[in-house]
Amino acid sequence: MISRMLDGVPRRARALLGLLLAVLLIAPLVVNPYILSILILVLYFAYTGQAWNVMMGFAGQLSLGHSLYVGVGAYAAAAIYTHYGIGPWAGIWASIAISVLCGLFIGFLAFRFGISGVYFALLTIAFAEFTRVGFDHFPWVNGSGGLFLPVEEYASNDPLNLRGAPVMFYYFLLAITVLAFLFCRWLLTGRIGYYWLAIREEPEAAQTLGINVFRYKMLAVAISAGMTALGGVFYAFYYNNLFPEQIFSMSRSIELILGPIIGGIGSLFGPILGAFVLTVLAEGLSEIMVTLGYDIPGFKQVFYGICLLLVIVYLPHGIWPPLRKRLGLESKP
Repeated sequence: MISRMLDGVPRRARALLGLLLAVLLIAPLVVNPYILSILILVLYFAYTGQAWNVMMGFAGQLSLGHSLYVGVGAYAAAAIYTHYGIGPWAGIWASIAISVLCGLFIGFLAFRFGISGVYFALLTIAFAEFTRVGFDHFPWVNGSGGLFLPVEEYASNDPLNLRGAPVMFYYFLLAITVLAFLFCRWLLTGRIGYYWLAIREEPEAAQTLGINVFRYKMLAVAISAGMTALGGVFYAFYYNNLFPEQIFSMSRSIELILGPIIGGIGSLFGPILGAFVLTVLAEGLSEIMVTLGYDIPGFKQVFYGICLLLVIVYLPHGIWPPLRKRLGLESKP
């Protein structure tokens, strides 16, 4: 099945993907805890970036409020676990369902009434902000005081309840990142992917050709929201605390989308490459600044802005497309 998903991928590209996967599999065995924490962040942003890429990169619908789905997914699974003792593997389905319903509601309002482009982006921001305010005053999840998950000793890992050492979370994230890559490859090379491409480039022409633009836009929103919710579940059980001001914030949404933009919107490997470049450089520079005795507030945000500016000016399609051509990884006609 996996080999069918990779049909058409050049042999060199398959070899490099296999090598990268092998390196990621053995990395926790040879790196220190600090490097492992950075790798966890890389995989988290690679996965959530891939989820956002489905909506924007594949279907052309710009969302700037994707923190909504991270937050709803995180709070749903965490609250069910905290109040009822129901493990995250059951809570995941509730998280995905609620996030998909939120996405479909936003999509219905936007696409049924012809809201697109920058106005659709503003609508997604508005809903994320509205949800943040609502959760600030939602006593069931302790409002602005924060929701805290019970933390137990890490003497042994408990995969059923996602309780354990960082290595367990690392391999969980690696697994869903690989699955997301294969799933998006399957979507992109199938009929749905070609429909999305037509909608992204010329929605009026796609409608003329008989493509149900409304249906396939809604499908992109639903898939993207559901995938992002799964990232939110990981966030909740890894960090063990949730605050509306933090998880629903605009800055959280920007962090999610920077990886695909830097790496290459619409490409499969772009979100992964972008997450790696941004996270490693930002964390590395922050560590250097702290070592030198400079603790500058907002340093990461400034760094992200500089990276975004440089990419827009010099690499408008992202880092991955020219790098892929340079490495000879493009499919032969």
